[in-house]
Amino acid sequence: MEQDSSEKTRDDISPKDKWDLNDIYTSWDAWEISKNNVEVMIKDIVALKGELKKGPKEVKNALILQDKLWKEAIRLYQYPNLMRSVDSKNPDINTRLQEVQYILAQFRTSTAWMTPELLSIPKDTMMSWIDHDSEMEQYRFEFVQMYHNQEHVLTEEKENLLSYYSRFNSTPANIYNELSNADIKYPIVTLSDGQKLSASPGNLSKVLNYNKNQDDRAVMMKGHYEYYKQHENTYASIYNAVCQSNWASARARNYKSCLNSALHGKDIPEEVYINLINTVKKNTAPLKRYIKLRAKTLKLENNYHKYDGSIFLSDFDKKYPYDEAKKAVLESITPLGEEYKEKMKQAMSEGWLDVYEYEGKRPGAFSSGIYGVHPYMLLNYSETMGDVFTLGHELGHTMHTLLSDENQPFSNHSYTIFVAEVASTFNERLLLQHMMNKASSNHERVALLTQAIDNIVNTFFTQTMFADFELQIHTMVEKGNPITAKALNDIFKQLNKDYYDDVFQEDDLFNVVWSRIHHFYAVPFYVYQYATCFASSSKIYDDFTTGSEDKKNSVRERYLELLKSGGNDYPMNQLKKAGVDLTKSETIMSVIKQLDDLVNKLEKELEKIK
Repeated sequence: MEQDSSEKTRDDISPKDKWDLNDIYTSWDAWEISKNNVEVMIKDIVALKGELKKGPKEVKNALILQDKLWKEAIRLYQYPNLMRSVDSKNPDINTRLQEVQYILAQFRTSTAWMTPELLSIPKDTMMSWIDHDSEMEQYRFEFVQMYHNQEHVLTEEKENLLSYYSRFNSTPANIYNELSNADIKYPIVTLSDGQKLSASPGNLSKVLNYNKNQDDRAVMMKGHYEYYKQHENTYASIYNAVCQSNWASARARNYKSCLNSALHGKDIPEEVYINLINTVKKNTAPLKRYIKLRAKTLKLENNYHKYDGSIFLSDFDKKYPYDEAKKAVLESITPLGEEYKEKMKQAMSEGWLDVYEYEGKRPGAFSSGIYGVHPYMLLNYSETMGDVFTLGHELGHTMHTLLSDENQPFSNHSYTIFVAEVASTFNERLLLQHMMNKASSNHERVALLTQAIDNIVNTFFTQTMFADFELQIHTMVEKGNPITAKALNDIFKQLNKDYYDDVFQEDDLFNVVWSRIHHFYAVPFYVYQYATCFASSSKIYDDFTTGSEDKKNSVRERYLELLKSGGNDYPMNQLKKAGVDLTKSETIMSVIKQLDDLVNKLEKELEKIK
């Protein structure tokens, strides 16, 4: 009998399918040396206090030293942080991680004077210094942003005071991670054939995708969510702490709201956020039509539940071995050129990907870059079609990071969250088209169309609904209203009604879904960008696949230039250069029309296999 993936340990996994963190440091001794170097550089920067106003040379030297420090500090942090992701039960790793967090918090406190001192230099003077020194050119946009945010930068004394809370502000997210990863123990559930499985994320995905017994899907979903239901009050307290921290920080820096605080720094108009959630909420008809089509096809019109939303609509239960998935993803990006393809081969090399689920490993997937090293990708691969698309998605992030790091200095290498999901979702569109072209049966086409539709549902509609949830909760906090598990459950329940009406049977257990959304705790006001990025990549993809060859080549070059541009401009400007304007409602509506078209195609394919 095959070993349950959640019962495997890291030692059971082949080295070629695990991270090689030696590319960061070869040992903890090397890490300790780096830690000492960072502490010395912090003292060197602190010694520059009061010197920056003397002239461009002092400013330039301070910025170069700061870049050197941050490059090393990122490596210093990522080494234990990545280890923690694959070995959450090891207390020694957590201790090292806390050491770094303390050093970084100390650094922020020790350098709280730096931004106010730089802003004491008139903008025209600073820009003149940059104009006359080519080595300072790389810092131009950094200063553009700094002066843009000037009204929200406090005095040195106040900045120093706020810096004392920097470490505390991340504490709620750390508590969430401990509760949801290190301390979690999913129950063992018994399926109808007598098989006993942990209700882990990996097993949940397998059962919901492949098990045709509705009772099995129900018991697996119930087993998975019971943990969150049992701890809903704890999760509510943690989330309340996150929101209260966000509001306190926003008020301290003179922002009118948490949303204003989240968007202002990157010059994103608030109407982009509000327009997104209002437009999507008013146009859910194709979404509901799809759910009803699923219920009809599965003969569950009067008994369709959330746990029925992933099962294939036809007799297609193909599993995708990891090597086969890598081949499909690599072939799918051929239209982006040979150079791009070679870089992706490098990204798939051994040591960059941690592939399979095992005990102590965090769930989900991510790609995390380290400037001067390379990105590391985490998967929990279980051979589903969805896992193939997750691989393509994370490789999109990785390619974005590689191209950015190769083409931008450290000061501009980090792209904003607002464009972070464009490459990942664009990769998924290429992968879908590739697999549709390879499909050899109506059953496979139905499965792929369902995958495409589910991608829109999960990346566009669901994330917009989550964004609505975040805004409502933060607005409650701003008004002084209490944040309780009941309040959170009620708002989530109402949003489900707004989006789906009565197409699902009501399951109160799923009103607690908010409690397991990692982004709510770790990166507030992140999720709306999945939807805006999806709309952006959709627009680029449509332009890339229509018109003359010259037009397609131009679109490809603009797209690759977007990936290479890192964080060298405001994201709305970067997207406009790539041909996307998110201030236009038709950019949002194009995704909704795309969903309507895909549902039409799915209906026709389903008719063929009746």
